[in-house]
Amino acid sequence: MTNLRPALLLVLLLAAGAAGVLAGVLTGSTGWADLQDGSMSVILWEIRLPRSLGAWLAGALLGMAGAMAQGLFRNPLADPYLLGSASGAGLAVAVALALTGISPQTSSLLAHIGLTGIAFVGTLVGVGLTLILARGVEQTLRLLLAGVVVGVVLNALTGLATLWAPDILRAMQAFLLGNTGLLGWSSVWVMAACGGVALLIGLLASPALDALTLGEATAASLGMRMGLMRLLLIGAFALATGAAVAQTGIVAFVGLVAPHLVRALCPMLHGRLIMMSAAAGGALLLAADVLARGLIRPQELPVGLVTALLGGVYLLVLMHRRGAPRR
Repeated sequence: MTNLRPALLLVLLLAAGAAGVLAGVLTGSTGWADLQDGSMSVILWEIRLPRSLGAWLAGALLGMAGAMAQGLFRNPLADPYLLGSASGAGLAVAVALALTGISPQTSSLLAHIGLTGIAFVGTLVGVGLTLILARGVEQTLRLLLAGVVVGVVLNALTGLATLWAPDILRAMQAFLLGNTGLLGWSSVWVMAACGGVALLIGLLASPALDALTLGEATAASLGMRMGLMRLLLIGAFALATGAAVAQTGIVAFVGLVAPHLVRALCPMLHGRLIMMSAAAGGALLLAADVLARGLIRPQELPVGLVTALLGGVYLLVLMHRRGAPRR
């Protein structure tokens, strides 16, 4: 594959995102023939536009979080959910639904904000438990193993919560498969603010990620304070992941595929990689959201199903190409 210049790649990714936003505004369960003059403005500007912008922002958050996680753990299979963030969010939402009966499909703004906040707290609890179990951020392998253990335990507790209150299964399914239908302007502002903070931290810590590619000892010899850098990066991608999961539920593969795609098109240092992965993740999730809305209209597919199918196919093709013998 021919490498692109970073500036050209960024322009292409942003153009794809802008085209996706336009397609998202034009796509929905209500056809143009059914729109009246009064309802058109409300549907386009208060429902479809914030949903499309929110889908792009959620994808951007997952893309940048994936780039940070893969750089920090020096593992191309690392994703934003590695340290128990998704499992913590899932358990928090399941417990909240079991105790209160609130459904994500409700139109109540208070209920939506409540679940959003609960999911965000759950992501922080999951990451916090991982850090406690790993006894800090010094040992990368210990962090990875702690994240796996915390994820398994919290997923088991989520299963117990759904058995205890089976009425929440449908609501939990919407959360676990990803849902952009509740995104509004408040979601856009929250994700934009969290994304700005996470991106700033990621860019400031990107020299440490570049040094880390040469090895722990080399990075330390270059004067990098790796303990502090790890803590900052974990905080950044936990913030980005938590904001995205709280607003859209668990969306698979975007945070894993976006950095892969960028590196395949244009190898670069981590500062640019984080920004490009954000643009790629936004374009990918927005494209998946438009497909989810349009494929079986007037019904919608869960956006997480679409991203899982597209991401799985991409990784299978990538594995096949790399595993094929060279002639």
